[in-house]
Amino acid sequence: MDSDRRRFLGRCSGVVAGVAAPFALPQRAAPAPRTGTGTGTGTGTGTGHERFMWLAVEQARRNPRWPFGAVIVHTRTGEVLARGVNTGDDSPLLHGEVVAMNDYVRRQGNQGWADTTLYTTGEPCSMCMSAMAWADLRRVVWASSIDEIRRTDVIQIDLTARQVAASARSFYTPELLLGGVLADHTNHLFREARRLRERYPETETGTPSAEAS
Repeated sequence: MDSDRRRFLGRCSGVVAGVAAPFALPQRAAPAPRTGTGTGTGTGTGTGHERFMWLAVEQARRNPRWPFGAVIVHTRTGEVLARGVNTGDDSPLLHGEVVAMNDYVRRQGNQGWADTTLYTTGEPCSMCMSAMAWADLRRVVWASSIDEIRRTDVIQIDLTARQVAASARSFYTPELLLGGVLADHTNHLFREARRLRERYPETETGTPSAEAS
């Protein structure tokens, strides 16, 4: 075999026994958010998914007792389209992801969901993941897992986001379900939230009790 032929076959190593083998194309890095690189937390660095997750962490810090924060970004441009934080004291429906989805509808209308990615500090519960399936929001990235959140005494339905998505496969085909992004940081947030709730218990109305002062 002459040297020119060897070089040609080396360049075409994706063809095996006359059958073209699929090439794994490199993944494009997620673009930087248009709102700027700083997050106001002093730790808002990183690239791709981490950078957007820091924005979700920013939202979570608005409710230190229940630090479920979320942002929705345009997958292609990186523009931040909506934000939300858990406001469960107002309604049991208002988990961070649902608040962000409501904010998205107010700003963008009920359209364009398939072009977005939602970032959330905690793995979506079955209610929130179902809402994303109904909306056809195809890309979801979370930090702390449901199991890790349960270890901090937060009640969770024992269904993972992936299980819910799989149950909706007759009409929903997600492009990305990714967990664990900045989980070390958010796990700490949830542990701190448990200590805060233990130190300052709430009454049934959601306000700190007199005994906790």
